[in-house]
Amino acid sequence: MYDNKLKIYIVDDHKLFREGLKLLLSTQDFVHHIYEASNGREFVENLSFVDCNVVLMDIEMPEMNGIEATEKALRIKPDLKVIVLSMYGDEQYYYKMVDAGVKGFVLKSSGIEKVIAAINAVAEGENYFSEELLMNILSNMRGGGSVGTESSDNEISEREMEILYHVCLGLSNQEIADKLFISKRTVDKHRANLLSKTGCRNTAALVMYAIKNKMVKV
Repeated sequence: MYDNKLKIYIVDDHKLFREGLKLLLSTQDFVHHIYEASNGREFVENLSFVDCNVVLMDIEMPEMNGIEATEKALRIKPDLKVIVLSMYGDEQYYYKMVDAGVKGFVLKSSGIEKVIAAINAVAEGENYFSEELLMNILSNMRGGGSVGTESSDNEISEREMEILYHVCLGLSNQEIADKLFISKRTVDKHRANLLSKTGCRNTAALVMYAIKNKMVKV
C-alpha cells in the first residue's frame, strides 16, 4: 500500500458528475485532495501548478479531449496515473487511450467501489479494467469482422496463452500463480515474455492487444 494520501484530479465536462464523484471520494481515508477541470485544456494548463498522483479522465470533452490531454499531461508529468472514465460506446477510443499511456478503464455506470478499486490499483503500479467494460469490448469484438493476428502470436506458448487469459480477467501475478499452482516468479517471467513478444508497453496495452487480435475469450 502507498504511504502517502492521494491527490486526485477529476477531468470531466459534466459538473454534476464531477461534484458527485468528488463528494463520494472525499469520504475515503486515502484521499488527501481533489482537483477539478471541465475539459482537457483546463486540466493541462493547470497541471504544472498542482501536485496530483491520479487522474480520472473523461474521453469526449470540448476544447481538448481525453486522448490529447493524457498525451500532453504525461509529457509534463510522466509518473502520472491516468484512469479513463468511459461510457458505453467509447470503444473506438480505447486503443488510442492505451497508446496515450492510461493505466485503467472504468465505466461511468459502475459503482463507486469500482472507481476506488481502480484508484488503489493504479496507485500501486497495477493496471485496472472494470469487468463490465472488458465484457462489453469482447461482445462488440465478437460481432465484428475477423482481426488478423500478428506473426509474433505464433511464438506465444500454450502456458503464456493461459497466463494471458488470466491477465485479461484482471488477476494479479500472485492470483494467477495461486490459480495455476506455479510460483509468482514464473508468472512474472511469462508476463514479461508476453509484453516482449507482443511489443506492448504495459498490461493495459497487452489486454487490448489480446482482445483486438481475438486471442482470448473471457
